[in-house]
Amino acid sequence: MKTKALVCALAALTLGTIGAAQAGDFVVKLGIADVVPKSDNGTLNGVLKTDVGISTRPSITLEYLFTPNLGVEVLGAWPFRNDIRLNGLKLARVDVLPPTVSLQWHFLPKAPVSPFVGAGVNYTFMYNEKTKGQIAKNKLDIENSWGFAAHAGVDFNFSKNWLMTLDARWIQMRNDVKVDGAKVGKVKIDPMVWGVAVGYRF
Repeated sequence: MKTKALVCALAALTLGTIGAAQAGDFVVKLGIADVVPKSDNGTLNGVLKTDVGISTRPSITLEYLFTPNLGVEVLGAWPFRNDIRLNGLKLARVDVLPPTVSLQWHFLPKAPVSPFVGAGVNYTFMYNEKTKGQIAKNKLDIENSWGFAAHAGVDFNFSKNWLMTLDARWIQMRNDVKVDGAKVGKVKIDPMVWGVAVGYRF
């Protein structure tokens, strides 16, 4: 009986210490995000098959917890740089900044392993477009866009303050494309964003 009582006491102490998310907490996370566009990104001008490349950059998120389970998160990152292939030829690139705001639900906020899901909205900035090769003299303009976002992941709570996160995020990115001022179509990127991060709760 003494042994069982000791085990129960230690378990209660551990669960009370690890992952002690409280209402009013902020969680900041620094990590790496890998943006992987879907395989078919559309056709421009009716003939140019478009493929947008993968890009990996440092990321940062800030989440405010209204309750231990419910929070709102803002995603930021160092601007991604994506190559663009037209009919298989690397002819352009663009810098992408996709800030995303999500409402998130944490299923087991006080447990050592806490899964979560979220949904929100994204605004994608497209800028610094560059062209080369056969279209080097053409001006490329990929317009900014609004889109939905979905998020899921797992927090590993090492202590009351420190945690690690593995997550996956789908972002709707569908951007109008202009060449020399004339609209030539829409690029549908719709990437998966795979991430790993270390966080601190305060």
